[in-house]
Amino acid sequence: MSHSYPKQVRIVEVSPRDGLQNIKQNVSTDVKVALINKLCDAGINDIEVTSFVSPKWVPQMADAADVLNQLPSRDGTSYIVLTPNLRGFDRAIESGAKEVAIFAAASETFSQKNTNCSITESLQRFEPILLKAAELNIPVRGYTSCVLGCPYEGDIDVSEVVRVSKALIDMGCYEVSLGDTIGIGTPTKARDMISAVVHEVPAEKLSLHFHDTRGQALANIFACLEYGVPNIDSSVAGLGGCPYAAGASGNVSTEDVVYMLHGMGIETGIDLEKLVAAGHYITAQIGGQNNSKIGAVYKN
Repeated sequence: MSHSYPKQVRIVEVSPRDGLQNIKQNVSTDVKVALINKLCDAGINDIEVTSFVSPKWVPQMADAADVLNQLPSRDGTSYIVLTPNLRGFDRAIESGAKEVAIFAAASETFSQKNTNCSITESLQRFEPILLKAAELNIPVRGYTSCVLGCPYEGDIDVSEVVRVSKALIDMGCYEVSLGDTIGIGTPTKARDMISAVVHEVPAEKLSLHFHDTRGQALANIFACLEYGVPNIDSSVAGLGGCPYAAGASGNVSTEDVVYMLHGMGIETGIDLEKLVAAGHYITAQIGGQNNSKIGAVYKN
């Protein structure tokens, strides 16, 4: 096939939600808001800012409404919030959310352990959310997790990834983010997966959400860029992981992704120096390690 990289890539920054949700110590609302503002100032227009889940399950996200209320309205900026069910969706809308995300899995076992229901049931649970969102003119982003493997089942059939991703688009999601939740994929597997999915879902409606657990994320992203996928989910300083997948260390670092894209002549609209500063800010605040290679090179 002919390889055509996208001329421009949209970064969806997930650190305020996916990056912070598993951190044991409480991160204050002020710090979360400061991080989000720094990311916006660096030129990121799409940020997953929080999650309307039960505080019992994810205590770090108990301040979801406060975070949303303290963010300034910015033209051209989307603050995305995760809403796992209708109750979460309703709370998000009451709190002023203008865009939401829902998540399904390509693995039956992961779906059961993560959401206590089968893949089919999880998709059925989303129908009322999408109906309500359509009425309210709220864009909905979908996630398919375990696209390159599952912590419980191992290999996942590519046809399942296609089926779930297409179902989310058919239900009304404007985009589906393909998650290598445990960071187990390698470039040829990533390429096989994406080449199957783009037959059913156009590349511009897909995003890559690859974890760097085994150091493969950039290589996997590169393999999928050849199919014209123009959206990438990443987390500043490489923060994050998956609470239901043992050893699933962080998301791929936004700094490293942006450095690679800029080096390939692909535009992101992001100021790398400001981005690196945002990564150093949040890791200093939480007393954590900055897992970004570029962050280590540019010490500010």
